[in-house]
Amino acid sequence: MKTKPLLIALLAVAVAAGPLATLALAQDKTIYVPLFVYRTGPYAPSGIPNANGFNDYFNLLNERDGGINGVKIAIEECETQYDTKQGVECYERLKGKATFVNPYSTGITYQLIPKAPVDKVVAHSMGYGMTASADGRWFPWVFNFPMTYWSQASAFIKYVGAQEGGIDKLKGKKIVHV
Repeated sequence: MKTKPLLIALLAVAVAAGPLATLALAQDKTIYVPLFVYRTGPYAPSGIPNANGFNDYFNLLNERDGGINGVKIAIEECETQYDTKQGVECYERLKGKATFVNPYSTGITYQLIPKAPVDKVVAHSMGYGMTASADGRWFPWVFNFPMTYWSQASAFIKYVGAQEGGIDKLKGKKIVHV
């Protein structure tokens, strides 16, 4: 995985976790973060460096900064193999301790969207999951940051348009989003 997407992912998690530090202070002085990982299974080649990156980042925050606003972060990995059923099992097992979850899978995210408001667990769905969940008025427990599949597709079209000399130059051309 390239460094820039991993950095964006880590920053997004930090942004999502920052405001939750106050909630953690009122409870037990620890922010519990379940890490849904896929170190095994078909997507392990990308899942292993992601899992390592999240672990390294949260350990860095704890060691360098004393956590977030002085509140330590407790992490626990749960292996999903990028499998929706296993991911939901991880959520059900860990939701009682979780401040927020990052399912890191479109399928798992779709299953957790209706559960999040019932369980009062924030679901961070960075660039995947239901596009409509980016509207916090309707999905207040789901944060689709920094973008959705469709905002990424829009950025791509704008880029291609710029390369071709303007969006108007795309008229009549076929562009496929796979």
